[in-house]
Amino acid sequence: MKFFLAIFLLLTIFPSAIKALEKGKWSIIKEDEYCFIGSLPVETDLPEEKKRGDNYIIVYKYIGNPETIIQIEAGFNYDLNQDINVKIDNTNFIFYTTEDVSDAAWTNEDSKVIFAMKKGLELTISAKSSRGTLINDKYSLRGFTAELNKLNKDC
Repeated sequence: MKFFLAIFLLLTIFPSAIKALEKGKWSIIKEDEYCFIGSLPVETDLPEEKKRGDNYIIVYKYIGNPETIIQIEAGFNYDLNQDINVKIDNTNFIFYTTEDVSDAAWTNEDSKVIFAMKKGLELTISAKSSRGTLINDKYSLRGFTAELNKLNKDC
């Protein structure tokens, strides 16, 4: 169910709302049926000659539903044979992608990752694109807890 919900949100709802996200700042976006918080990376090591689409991290939920889900958007297709590593300070988590939506990643440990994000200062995503390019995106976690609290209160 989580996977199908994510595909629906990724393809139909989020694209226009994502434009409101800022580099290094966590923001809350509220819609009629769902809410999310998100941020853009403060740093990426993508070579200048390489191109990619929008990249961001969000935590979303439907209004009235306590489940929060983390989603990472790469802006490129991930290598399906490689895990996506998310490091929060000194703790590592593994995210996965699927063939159907190979530019997004999820985890089965949302609550553990969110707990670490609340305590952490920096989140780094290390991944390999389907073309073999290695990417490291860094996100600031300053302000994450305050926006997460708003998400849980208002949604």
